[in-house]
Amino acid sequence: MNQKTYWPKESEIERKWYQVDISGRVLGRTATNIANLLRGKNKPYFSPSIDCGDFVVVTNASKVKLTGKKLEQKIEYHHSGYSRGDKYTPYKKLLSIHPERIIHLAVSRMLPKNKLRAKFLKRLKIYADENHSHIAQNPVKIDV
Repeated sequence: MNQKTYWPKESEIERKWYQVDISGRVLGRTATNIANLLRGKNKPYFSPSIDCGDFVVVTNASKVKLTGKKLEQKIEYHHSGYSRGDKYTPYKKLLSIHPERIIHLAVSRMLPKNKLRAKFLKRLKIYADENHSHIAQNPVKIDV
């Protein structure tokens, strides 16, 4: 019995478009489901070394919910590379200025830390309100 493992080719991978409305949703649980869609873990031919994920359009990022005291206590850290170039931004301020960045950081940190992460994140489209420019792709609205 010589059974061979099936490896899908790039031309055989079917990429779908999904739209996720995250108004009132908890950030962590939603980011996990979005990361799984980007990786393609819902497909029967999933393999960790192959990029077989789908496109995800996230809307209403400004209405995401953080549990507990994370809105006041959680801080985004960034360093410019220069001495004393560290910047700390609380999530409360970040949610009012750049709500897309909160979703991007959460999803990015749930993806594997390898060369495929950049490919996955290119297929993630995040918008602060319900208006988006991907209507022509007919994204399927799903509830994650």
